[in-house]
Amino acid sequence: MQNGSLPAYDCWFECVRGCGRRYSVFDVVYRCEDCGGLLNVAHDMDALRQTSAAEWKALFDGRTRSNDFPYGSGVWGYKEWVLPVLENENVISMYEGNTNCFRADRLGAQIGLPDLWVKMCGNSHTGSFKDLGMTVLVSAVHQMLKQGKPIRAVACASTGDTSAALATYAAAAGIPAVILLPRDKVSTAQLIQPIANGATVLSLDTDFDGCMQIVKQLTEDPTIYLANSMNSLRMEGQKTVAFEIVKQFDWQVPDWIVLPVGNLGNVSAIGNGFLMMKELGLIDSLPRIACAQAERANPLYLSYQTHFEQYHPVSAQKTLASAIQIGNPVSYERAVKVLQQLDGVVEQVGEAELADAAARADRTGLYACPHTGVALGALFKLLDKGVIKSDECAVVISTAHGLKFSGFKVAYHTGNLAEGSARYANPPVELPADYDAVMAAIDARGLS
Repeated sequence: MQNGSLPAYDCWFECVRGCGRRYSVFDVVYRCEDCGGLLNVAHDMDALRQTSAAEWKALFDGRTRSNDFPYGSGVWGYKEWVLPVLENENVISMYEGNTNCFRADRLGAQIGLPDLWVKMCGNSHTGSFKDLGMTVLVSAVHQMLKQGKPIRAVACASTGDTSAALATYAAAAGIPAVILLPRDKVSTAQLIQPIANGATVLSLDTDFDGCMQIVKQLTEDPTIYLANSMNSLRMEGQKTVAFEIVKQFDWQVPDWIVLPVGNLGNVSAIGNGFLMMKELGLIDSLPRIACAQAERANPLYLSYQTHFEQYHPVSAQKTLASAIQIGNPVSYERAVKVLQQLDGVVEQVGEAELADAAARADRTGLYACPHTGVALGALFKLLDKGVIKSDECAVVISTAHGLKFSGFKVAYHTGNLAEGSARYANPPVELPADYDAVMAAIDARGLS
C-alpha cells in the first residue's frame, strides 16, 4: 500500500460529553457551544477499519524516518490517524518524534524491575514532547490562513516547554506568536527559546493558572488562536507517543505507562492513542497508566483519592517540577475518562523524592529533567507498594531534555537545592594541580 493509494479519510471536533455536537477542525472553537464540554478530534473509524491492521503496520513501519515529506516525521507518519484533512503542503514539521526508548536495565536492576524503559520524548527539536502536538496545531492554522481565516496570532500560556514549541513552529510558518509566562517560574533555557524565535513574550506576575486565565480571555477574540492543550489538535500529535512505543516493542503492549502530569493533556492523548490502536485491531490489550504529580501541585491525585467523585482545583505551590506546577488543569475531564478506561492510578511525589529519583537515574546513563524525576519517583513508590509488579514491563515517559534544567542539576550536586538531602550528589573535587593529590582523590573513590 503506497501513500498515494490511500482513500480519503475524515475527522472533526466532537464534544467529549457525548452531546453529539460536531465542528470542523478548522473552526475557531475550543468548547462545545451547546453544553460547554471540551472537544476531542474524532475520526471516521469505519473508514479506517477498511484497511487491515497488517496493512497499517506495514505502512507505518515503511514510513519511519523516510525522506518522503511529511511521512518521515514521527507524527505525520501516522497522518491518516492524526489529521487526514490537512493538505501536505501546509504541514509545518521539524521531523519531530521517532524518539528512542531507552532500555534502563541498570536502573531496573537496582529497583527490582528488570523490564524498565524510558521513552525519551525530550530528544526532539525544542527539547520536549510538546513538539508533537504543536506541529499539528500550527499546521492546521497554516491551512486556516490559506483558507482566509482572519487569524493574526497564535497564543499560549506556558510553564516553558509549550512556549518553546509554539514559538519555533510559528516562526517556521511565519505566524506571529504570543507567549504568556509566569515570571521567574521557568528556567533560563526555556525562557530564551521563544525570545530567540521572535515571539511576543509577556512575563506576568502570576503563576501558570493565572496566565491560563488571561490567555482564555485573549482568545475569546477569534483572531487570536489558542495553542494550549485545551485545543485538542495538540493532543492529536501527542497521542503518537503511544503508537511509537508499541511499534518499538514490535507491536506489543507494555504493562504500564508512567508519566508526569500537569495540565492533563498528555495522559489524555497517550491513552487515546492506545484506545485507537485497539479499536483498529493493531493491539489486543491495553496498558495501565500511572499518572505522577508533584505533592505541591496535586489536584488529580486528591481527586483520585475519592475515586474521582470529587474534584477541587488547588493553589499550586512552588515545585522543582515547574512545568507541572498547575493547580487547575484544563483537561481534567478528558484525563479522568481515559484513566477509567485504562484502569489508571495516580501517585504523588515530594520534592526530595523527585530530585533524588532524577539523580539516581542519571547515575545509570540518563539525564532526567525534574518532571521525569516525578514519574520515576512515582514508579519507585508504586513498585514498593506492589501496585507495579517486578515481572511487569513499564515505560516511563521522559517529557523534556534534562539540559533545559541544568540549573536544577547544578543546585542538586553543589548542595544548593533547598529541598532534601541530595543523597546522590556528586560535587566536583577541587584540588591543586598535583599528581599525588589527584591519585589520592581517585583512590578515595575506591576506583579499581
